Amino acid sequence: MSPQMALASPFAWADLRGWNLYFLSKVVLAWMGALDLKILPNLLFLGALLIPLRWRWARIARTVVAIPVGVALYYQDTWWPPFRRLLVQPGVLDFSADYWLELAQRFINWQMVAVLAMLVLAYVLLKPWLRITTLSVLGMLGLAVMAIPMPAGWNWGQGTATAATASAGTSGGGLPPANNETLNAWLASFYQQQASLKTSFPAPGSGAPFDVIILNICSLAWSDLDEVGLRQNNLLDHMDVVFDDFNSATAYSGPAAIRLLRASCGQTSHTGLFDPVPAECQLFSNLQHLGFQSELAMNHDGHFDDFIGELHQYGGLQAQPMDISAFPKALVAFDKSPLRRDGDVLMAWWKQRLAESSQQVALFYNTISLHDGNRIVGADGRSNAADYKARAEMVLGDMAGFVDAVEKSGRRAMIVVVPEHGAALHGDRMQIPGMREIPSPSITHVPVGVKLIGMGAPAAGGPRHVPEPSSYLAVSELVSRVYALNAQSPPSERNWDSLLKGLPQTPSVSENEGAKVIEYAGKPWLQLQGSQTWSPYPEEAR
Repeated sequence: MSPQMALASPFAWADLRGWNLYFLSKVVLAWMGALDLKILPNLLFLGALLIPLRWRWARIARTVVAIPVGVALYYQDTWWPPFRRLLVQPGVLDFSADYWLELAQRFINWQMVAVLAMLVLAYVLLKPWLRITTLSVLGMLGLAVMAIPMPAGWNWGQGTATAATASAGTSGGGLPPANNETLNAWLASFYQQQASLKTSFPAPGSGAPFDVIILNICSLAWSDLDEVGLRQNNLLDHMDVVFDDFNSATAYSGPAAIRLLRASCGQTSHTGLFDPVPAECQLFSNLQHLGFQSELAMNHDGHFDDFIGELHQYGGLQAQPMDISAFPKALVAFDKSPLRRDGDVLMAWWKQRLAESSQQVALFYNTISLHDGNRIVGADGRSNAADYKARAEMVLGDMAGFVDAVEKSGRRAMIVVVPEHGAALHGDRMQIPGMREIPSPSITHVPVGVKLIGMGAPAAGGPRHVPEPSSYLAVSELVSRVYALNAQSPPSERNWDSLLKGLPQTPSVSENEGAKVIEYAGKPWLQLQGSQTWSPYPEEAR
């Protein structure tokens, strides 16, 4: 039968022609685990393209409609978050051209490009000898058959957390199986429990004065340190306390800073960050009540995404930032603004602090030197690409030098290192490297360290580790305990080991504006904005 006769027959299926590459690529990539294929929409789309149409104008119209539908369906089948979320990242329109180019290159997975190139070559070579449409149909039907015994495969784009993953519930200390109802109830219970928690600070005491110095670092997670081989470094290795399982609860700077400044009360939802809270929830308000003078320093101007405004309005930190305009420009930020070197800013602040008469100061220092897309300024004044490891070595070294300078000064201080979130150096199936739209565990699992200087704390031969899951409330509690213990005298009778006993534990719950990630029964679960369903977060790396 000729192709013309086949087309005229009402029972003959149309040839997919170029659409074969569309469906075969999905079959191959889904088999490799690179796509989260939605079976039902794809089968319906395939069937619509296979229906024979007698009239040329009808075939053209179908193609015109099918192209945008096919593109949208292909994007839906990726692990990436909904496209609308990519355009609502804070300050996305302020990114420099260099940073946009860098981001565009990250979307290219050369391994996948090679696979697709081989597929195109095979298609060209085999098309004269085989009916490729038959292979496409069989491939799609094969994926549908493979999905039958796996209930999660039948959600067809809805992402419902079903009993297919019930084994996650059986390994979590008697937790019920994971499903939408269970996870929603668990999250509601978490926030209800957190709403009742707060740090009880002691009354102002007569202990020897000391400073509280918080070093808030953008884009530093355990996964980033592992990626560049810097898990062992001069800053964390010389801390007195290190939190091994600390959750920053967000993947963006403004919300992370607000959460830290509101550390004295339990964790709130993302939307709750922008609601008024009592002063007793604000860490720096509590310190001010104890006699600490609040100060603010940064290595940037704080204008991006109104960072300073959020510190003031939602964090309760009313101090004005230290003037850094006289310091040389060390980096150019992703938004083209100048950045100063952390060592320059911190050492200048410390010199200024030594000349002050204030008995006790609480400093909030924020640095974005490690932010994705920053470029280093060379000796000729031009900005050049600088990899993360080089910048991390600079930041960690500068901060370690600052800690050493405080130690040598003879002044007393409690230094707390708290990163905002990670840099997402590695990326995963849902997010390219550098993207933090979804607060995945690898981004929010950050290294937090505490150093007690000149306060009689015994040398431990290395940091004491806090292995329990924790978050900002534990930092606030530790500050309160250090203040209370410092008031006891003589120092030789202080029970420093009691500082870490019974610190507040916080399950891993993280939120950005468009995504929630919770850890339930040892596994991460994701809910995206606009969806009422939960799905397992893909753990396998990109």
